[in-house]
Amino acid sequence: FAPSICCDTTATMTSPRCYQASYPASVLLVRALVLLQFVVVAVLAKQSKDEEPPPPDSTAFLLQNPLTDLLLMPTAGVRYMCMFCYCFYHGCKVFAALPKDAAPSYKVVSFVMASTGGGILVPIFLNGIPVVLANDALALSIIVSYAIHHYFPVIRDVVAQSKILTVCFIVLFEVFRAGVAVNLIGLANKNIGPSVFGYPLFGPIIAGGVAGCGGAFFPLNKGLDPIKAGLATPMVSAITGAAAFHIFLSTSLSDGVIDATDKARFCLASYFIICGLAKAFGYVDMAIKKVKKE
Repeated sequence: FAPSICCDTTATMTSPRCYQASYPASVLLVRALVLLQFVVVAVLAKQSKDEEPPPPDSTAFLLQNPLTDLLLMPTAGVRYMCMFCYCFYHGCKVFAALPKDAAPSYKVVSFVMASTGGGILVPIFLNGIPVVLANDALALSIIVSYAIHHYFPVIRDVVAQSKILTVCFIVLFEVFRAGVAVNLIGLANKNIGPSVFGYPLFGPIIAGGVAGCGGAFFPLNKGLDPIKAGLATPMVSAITGAAAFHIFLSTSLSDGVIDATDKARFCLASYFIICGLAKAFGYVDMAIKKVKKE
């Protein structure tokens, strides 16, 4: 575009009032937009240099799979389903061990103690409220499960004879057991202060171990009979799983791990499921016999 010179004809020749070269408004607007674009690019380039990209999450697959919606019990529906299967599967063990002519009151109390043994002992140790008293949903699950076992024992027989149903109940049972252990480990961390280390070490591990197998010692007149022949599979898995979970989250092992608590809980539930299935289908007993022979 050629500049246009405009002079005021009313001015004298000695002091002419002439306007400087002017451009159309569209040209000025385009130039302003170009300058603004350069400014924006410069600002973004500076920010990209200052902010380093986060490192890739190599363990993201633990939470980016369909099993996460089950093993972490993220919704109330999944949690109640696992709670009911936990109580019902405990009932299968209790009713199989009790004599058929036992009084209903004896069956009820034995059922409650077997289902909530760890949830009774650990809160008492930590000066808290037993789980069965604090959670009405758990009490309702126990009542419904007892009614099914008492009035419809054929359902218990069907579950025992069907491997598919057995696997389903064991998976949901172990998922809920892992959730109980995680919650009581967290409760122990809050109520127990550090002594030698920068965090409480043995208290939360013991709490998690008892939470996962405390029902085996109820009623308390059993004493140490449940471990006279050695630790049962649920006891071993509860203690080792609680130790690994607590030490991982309390030390530098979890530094830099995104969503470390959820991933550790996912691994704990998976470990419980593997141990439960191995025990139910005899693989643990086979391994023990093989070790004794050698």
